[in-house]
Amino acid sequence: MPSDIEQIETIRTNSLAQLVELRESPKPSYSIDGQQVSWTEYVRSLQETIEWCDIKLAGYRPFEFRSQGMT
Repeated sequence: MPSDIEQIETIRTNSLAQLVELRESPKPSYSIDGQQVSWTEYVRSLQETIEWCDIKLAGYRPFEFRSQGMT
């Protein structure tokens, strides 16, 4: 089974691919039989998913602070 990091990276990769596809061939929002289909909301949801993944991945990655002491 993939690790948490691998799963989050997969989610991010898939979301980015869907976002790119929607940007290349945008679709209009519409209503049919009382159901709303909002591509704008879907794009916003993908962007939020990507941001969430970025935040989670940043928590897993090591980081370094550069500092300089003075006396």
